[in-house]
Amino acid sequence: MAWQVAILIVVALVLVWLAASFKVLPEYERGVAFRFGRLRAVREPGVQMVFPGLDKMVRVDLRIVTLTIPPQDVITKDNVPARVNAVVLFQVTDPVRSVMAVENHAIATSQMSQTTLRSVVGRADLDTLLAHRADLNEDLARNINAQTEPWGVQVKVVEIKDVEIPQAMQRAMAREAEAERDRRAKIINAHGELQASEELGQAAEILSRNPASLQLRYLQTLLELGADQKSTVVFPLPMDILGPFLNGKATQQLAQPSAAPPGAYPVPLPDPAGAAAAFAAAVATAVAAAAAQTTEVSHS
Repeated sequence: MAWQVAILIVVALVLVWLAASFKVLPEYERGVAFRFGRLRAVREPGVQMVFPGLDKMVRVDLRIVTLTIPPQDVITKDNVPARVNAVVLFQVTDPVRSVMAVENHAIATSQMSQTTLRSVVGRADLDTLLAHRADLNEDLARNINAQTEPWGVQVKVVEIKDVEIPQAMQRAMAREAEAERDRRAKIINAHGELQASEELGQAAEILSRNPASLQLRYLQTLLELGADQKSTVVFPLPMDILGPFLNGKATQQLAQPSAAPPGAYPVPLPDPAGAAAAFAAAVATAVAAAAAQTTEVSHS
């Protein structure tokens, strides 16, 4: 009777041992198996037999792993202190080497990424770190991949997430950016003045070909100024406008003594300044009358 109980116990233990030998591997995992410490073939996804006490299986995940590099205190090439953090995406490509070549490939990749990040950023200046991150990311990925490739780990992507610089440096960069914007604004203003002067020179050249066009432009400007009834305009009267008038008066005065009878007194020539003043007064009176008429029409 006792031996039957012993047999039942042994059978139950064997059944439990066999039940415990069944292992299920998902599609994204591979199993690195050892039997009595010796490396066996890589176990594929599905149901696998791993006998307890005889075999040992290490599961290796083949999915891409996201690794966050903590902030690292670095000094750039131009001696600017900064704190830089990054993210690394890596994947196991060889399960056997990831188990046999390194104790823990995830921790080893993390430590290697931190040291490489400090080394690469230390060789670049602050402007490169801020404006050319793509080149630094490629350099980081290439350097880290060269370190992890013997472990069966391939680095897919390395991205610098954030760069923290001191407040004093931020204020200095803000002043530099403001000065650069002021410089560009002054250059644009200077180009505008240059183009305007060139256009004005061409306009003056065209107007100088015909003096009448210059006078018409002058009168047009006076008309535009006189449109506002709330302003008083005092304008100089150029002598070239009075030229024909003065020349005509002088010609008449010169012609009169020749036609005068003998014994008559010579008529003195008019003063040009007085004639100009009289003409200016007449023009001012006409402008005032036109303005008053326009005001009356607007009030009516």
